Amino acid sequence: MVDITHKSNTLRMAVAQAIVTVSQQATIDAIVNKTVPKGDVFEMAKVAGLFGVKKTSDLIPDCHPLPIEYTNISYEIEGLQLLITVEVKTIYKTGVEVEAMHGASLVALTMYDMLKPIDKGIEINTIKLLKKRGGKSDYKEKHPNGLTAGVVVCSDSISAGTKKDRAGKAIIHKLEDCGVEVVAYEIIPDEVDEIQRQVALLHEQGKDLIIFTGGTGLSPRDVTPEAVLPLLDREIPGIMEAARSYGQDRTPYAMLSRSIAGTKGNTLILTLPGSTKGASESMDALFPALLHIFGIMKGKQH
Repeated sequence: MVDITHKSNTLRMAVAQAIVTVSQQATIDAIVNKTVPKGDVFEMAKVAGLFGVKKTSDLIPDCHPLPIEYTNISYEIEGLQLLITVEVKTIYKTGVEVEAMHGASLVALTMYDMLKPIDKGIEINTIKLLKKRGGKSDYKEKHPNGLTAGVVVCSDSISAGTKKDRAGKAIIHKLEDCGVEVVAYEIIPDEVDEIQRQVALLHEQGKDLIIFTGGTGLSPRDVTPEAVLPLLDREIPGIMEAARSYGQDRTPYAMLSRSIAGTKGNTLILTLPGSTKGASESMDALFPALLHIFGIMKGKQH
């Protein structure tokens, strides 16, 4: 199965439809009047659909087992057509569109099985996804275009040339994947004055986003939060609470991070861990949803 361990739980929903067509009005009447020999078609098919939704991962090889937290199956009759609608919701890392379509398929097949003794012209015409919602794709386009960023690596060893930067490159890759243009990339030592100089410079240049990586731990030279915090107009604790919560699900050491986030004017400033894993996981936790802040700051609610 596809690796989804880097994803975050979000509310996800999907609505699927199946259409069963019968060949005569007498079949519709038998369904409505509950005179079909095999029983109540709508109720029996609904039960089958519920089982189908919950058993999807057992039958579709690449589907992940997930908690089904809501399923609704409803019907409409239009002439000789039975319109089946299945809505499924979960709070999980991956969507439920296959579950919804699988449920709709089982409802349609159950109807076919129950009605075939009284109608030899039944057809299952359509099984399709009507809509889905949830996950990072919902947030990719919900921010202004043309955002720019500066990425600053804070590390004595990398600035001295004894180590290579990987965390900064991982951050740049994630930003570019989100449509943010990285127009500045700097490597500096763990010095308060130099960190603050980068904040002032990049802010004056009008960068929308400044991301520091490194210096957020507990070693004597880790000073990035102390350097950045006095320069913020407003701290936003929830940003790094989200990053630490995401990281804590993956390593118990995430609680040791002292990362902070906030704004200076209309510039968002983040301080992320210096390890490649810590920086990458923080970016996975925050983006692209975090970019919504620029719509808010520029007066565009989404």
